[in-house]
Amino acid sequence: MRVGIVGLGDRIATLAPEFAKAQPAIEYTAVVDPSDTRLPVLTALGAQPQRYDNINDMLAGQRFDLLIIGSPNHLHLEHLSAALRSDVPYIFTEKPVVISVDETLELARLIAEHDGVKRMMVGLVLRYSPLYRALRSAQADGHLGEIMSIEASEHIAPYHGSFFMRDWRRDSNISGGFMLEKCCHDLDLYQGLVDARPTKIASFGGRKKYLPQHRPAEDLAYLQEKAPRWQGINDAFSGAGDLIDYQTALVQYENGASMAFHTNMNVPDEFRRFAVIGRDGMAEGDFIRNTFRVTRSDDGSHPVDLAKVVEGGARHDGHYGADGAMARDLMAHMAGHLPDLPLSCIDALEAGLTAMAMDEAMRDEKIVDMAPTWAAFDAALGIAEEAA
Repeated sequence: MRVGIVGLGDRIATLAPEFAKAQPAIEYTAVVDPSDTRLPVLTALGAQPQRYDNINDMLAGQRFDLLIIGSPNHLHLEHLSAALRSDVPYIFTEKPVVISVDETLELARLIAEHDGVKRMMVGLVLRYSPLYRALRSAQADGHLGEIMSIEASEHIAPYHGSFFMRDWRRDSNISGGFMLEKCCHDLDLYQGLVDARPTKIASFGGRKKYLPQHRPAEDLAYLQEKAPRWQGINDAFSGAGDLIDYQTALVQYENGASMAFHTNMNVPDEFRRFAVIGRDGMAEGDFIRNTFRVTRSDDGSHPVDLAKVVEGGARHDGHYGADGAMARDLMAHMAGHLPDLPLSCIDALEAGLTAMAMDEAMRDEKIVDMAPTWAAFDAALGIAEEAA
C-alpha cells in the first residue's frame, strides 16, 4: 500500500505508526511538508519518502493507494480538492475537514462530483473509542430508549488551554475556532447517537483567563508542559488570536431531542463526560476518568457498570484507546473486509456546520435556525436533485 502524506504534523506522526501496525505492507513513499522535524517517525518505520513542495507535484510524481491530509485546517480544502480530482482511491483527512460554511459547500460539490463519500475518511477518532462503542451498544440493546436530552462537556486543563493560546490554532481564520477545532469530536458523537441534524442552536462564551491583565507573576510549570508548534508564540497571555476559553451551547435536534454542551480551557481536574437520558434509561460516561454506567429508569438497575472501560487507563492511550481502533478499521475498510465505517465524511461535515453555527450564535447573540444551512448543504451534495 503506497501512501502519500500532505502535512506531517504531530497528529499524523502519531497515526503513522498505528497505520503501519494495522497494515504491515504500508509504504510511506512521499511527503509534502516544509519541515523535516517529524520525518524520523517515518524512517523509524523503514520508509524513505520523497519530499515534494506541493500536493500537485506529488500527485504528478507518484501513484498512491491512500493520501493522508494533515495540513493546518485552513489548507484542507485546497489539498482535498486536488486529492478528489486525482485518481487516488482513498483519502484520509484530519478533522476539522474545512473551516467555514462556504468551504463546506464547495467541498460538498466536489464530493458529489468525485465519488467522495466512498473515497474520503475523516479522523473523528472518538467514534472508534471503546467508550463510545459501549454507549452505542447500550443504545442498541434497548437500555436507553428514545433519546430525550444530553448533557455533555469537553474540558481541558490549563496546560492544554495555554497551548491553544500559543499555537497556530489561536487564530480562527486558520483553525476555524475552538469549538470546531477541538469539540467537533464531541458534537459528532452526539449527533451520531441522536441520529438527527440540529434545527436550532444558541451559544454563549468568551475569554476570561488568557488575557494580558491575568498573566501570572511567576512562570508556572503548566506553561512548559505542551510546547506550541507551527507559528507558535511563547506567551499564552498575550491576548493574541481570537479563541474563546469558555463556551456553552444549547442544541435542538430534528427529532425533538436536545443537548447542553460546555467547554472550558481552565479546568485543572479535566473531564470529558456525558449524561445521555432516554425514555427508558440513562448512560453516564467519562473519557478521561474511563468509566461508564447505564441505569434503567423503571427499576434503577445497572445493566452496564464499568469502573474501567479501557484497561491500563484511557488518558494516555491514544485518544482513550481510539487511535489503534481507527487504524485497524480504516485498513480493514480499504482492504474490503469492513464495508462500513462508524462515520462518513458527510457526518463529519454536519458536525462541522454545527460547530460553526454555535460560534455564529455566540458572536451574533442570536438563535441560529439551521434550515437554510441544511438546504444549501443538501443542494451542494445534489440530494435535492436526486429526490426530485
